[in-house]
Amino acid sequence: AIQCLETTFKISASDCHLAVPQPLTEIFLNSLLKNDNITIPETSPSPEDIERAEQLKNEGNNHMKEENYRCAVECYTKAIDLDLRNAVYYCNRAAAHSKLGNYTEATGDCERAIGIDPTYSKAYGRMGLALTAMNKYPEAISFFKKALVLDPENDTYKCNLKIAEQKQKEATSPIAAGLGFDMASLINNPAFISMAASVMQNQQVQQLMSGMMSNAVGGPAAGVGGLSDISSLIEA
Repeated sequence: AIQCLETTFKISASDCHLAVPQPLTEIFLNSLLKNDNITIPETSPSPEDIERAEQLKNEGNNHMKEENYRCAVECYTKAIDLDLRNAVYYCNRAAAHSKLGNYTEATGDCERAIGIDPTYSKAYGRMGLALTAMNKYPEAISFFKKALVLDPENDTYKCNLKIAEQKQKEATSPIAAGLGFDMASLINNPAFISMAASVMQNQQVQQLMSGMMSNAVGGPAAGVGGLSDISSLIEA
């Protein structure tokens, strides 16, 4: 193959002036992870600011462990104010925002983290989590795949990718589309409640439901690998 290329294009391995500055794998990765929307500050913070920012980050991490997510957001925000160049602070704040259900803010912080460090796999993973929670499954799948480009052996990313792909299949299946009725209105309908109560008093129906529930625990009805529910998403 090399000889064919050399003959066709009249080149040889000794033509050093044709060499590219980066290996092909790096060119591909940089293209895949390119993000031109983020501006990184040119000036570096002082050593004192860096030290204080790290302290605030650690305080935020402790708040996360204690499930004080609002306090965690405040700590990470203060750390960011001191050191705008640290991708970890943005990524950690994204995790806190996700815990609070602020998924738009979480994706914004992930974008900033990626802009600062395009090789930060955790930022792609957390972006995928937030997008999955927003039901943006194709975008989530894309970010989980990017995370796996950077960290191919990460089981968390693999698991979350499977969940997002399963959710995408469910969202686009004809069966799911055909069941688009208002469940809330149905279960609040007195006539429906009366009918359901009457049916459930039937002994045969009770036996049938009991069998279905038994099969659902750990059985095929539990979903693909037990990963069919959004709550199964693992935080990276």
